[in-house]
Amino acid sequence: MTLESSSVATAPGHGQARPLAVEPGSPKRPSSGALARLFAATEEENRRAILRALPKAVGGRLLDIGTHRGDFALRVAKRTAAREVHGVELIERHAIVARSHGIRVECADVEEGLPFPDRWFDVVHCNQLIEHLRDTDGLVSEVQRVLKPTGIAVLSTNNLSSWHNIVSLFLGLQPFPMHVSDRAIVGNRFNPEHGEPHEDAGRIHVRLFTGRALAELGALHGLFPVRVRTSGYYPLPPMLARMATRLDPLHGAFLIATFRRAK
Repeated sequence: MTLESSSVATAPGHGQARPLAVEPGSPKRPSSGALARLFAATEEENRRAILRALPKAVGGRLLDIGTHRGDFALRVAKRTAAREVHGVELIERHAIVARSHGIRVECADVEEGLPFPDRWFDVVHCNQLIEHLRDTDGLVSEVQRVLKPTGIAVLSTNNLSSWHNIVSLFLGLQPFPMHVSDRAIVGNRFNPEHGEPHEDAGRIHVRLFTGRALAELGALHGLFPVRVRTSGYYPLPPMLARMATRLDPLHGAFLIATFRRAK
């Protein structure tokens, strides 16, 4: 396994706290301001880094875990030239939208298993999902089960050891992606989403990873970690973040781990 860098920075910002008397699943109020815009731009840059990590034009079947509305799954399908695109999404209203794009989406809880046969997919992609689960062992073992012997899996998540999380702890603040409330985002006034409700129940973060932990979790369940990259470098914009992560590949904002089935 090699630990490398790519492009992206997370961009936490600051904003006024909002009332917390909201129900989970209430529509999320959009954040504003330069740092909030940087946050959105660098998440998109992370998606581009994931596409670069995926094999090009392999064809076959693609599984997208945590499909949401399917927009990024379509980009992954284009990159890999998938003949069939399958997805798993917890929330039915998102699954309906994804199906309208032609994705074969199963509305299911991945912690109860993936509803597919063994060794069935050429590519498995999972972006910003594993941090929402309690049974991370179950997810990774299921990815290994449904992946073909020659297949490849790419998992991306927040990096617990990124500098913006380390600095937050030093200042006595909650790390940006580490949630303590099921109702709202609290604990760090520099977060552009501070005080806002979670967009829906599927957005709450339960577990965070370092690169080593993610690689070792994969190995524990029969997935060989080919490469773990980091992307993003708070508070730098994407162009400068690329240079920063080349010099310091351990503390980027996001992790992008590529796995193959262990022999």
